[in-house]
Amino acid sequence: MKKTVVIGASDNPGRFSYKAVHQLKRSGHEVVPVGIRKGEVAGLAIETEKPAVDEVDTVTLYVGPQNQPSWYDYILSLKPKRIIFNPGTENIELERKAQEQNIKTMHACTLVMLSVGNY
Repeated sequence: MKKTVVIGASDNPGRFSYKAVHQLKRSGHEVVPVGIRKGEVAGLAIETEKPAVDEVDTVTLYVGPQNQPSWYDYILSLKPKRIIFNPGTENIELERKAQEQNIKTMHACTLVMLSVGNY
């Protein structure tokens, strides 16, 4: 399965990042939730210290573009195969930086991709 880092993870059940962590885990993916507030989602601790993670397949973003610059170095350091820009997170600057490092970028919804089986 695809190791996925969820940037913007939240313990708030009303947030899409919360739903994504649950659905990714239910679908058998290894998930690393990373956010700005400590908490727990789907039985996993939300990491707040930008942990080193090896062999990342996917970074899925739930942080708006105005708050992404402080995440750029971390996201790129993970060397993911792809970054999913969920609705509202689209960012041309980060996309360009990722593509310069041969990281695939997608404008998509993680929840929809999981529900239709093309994650």
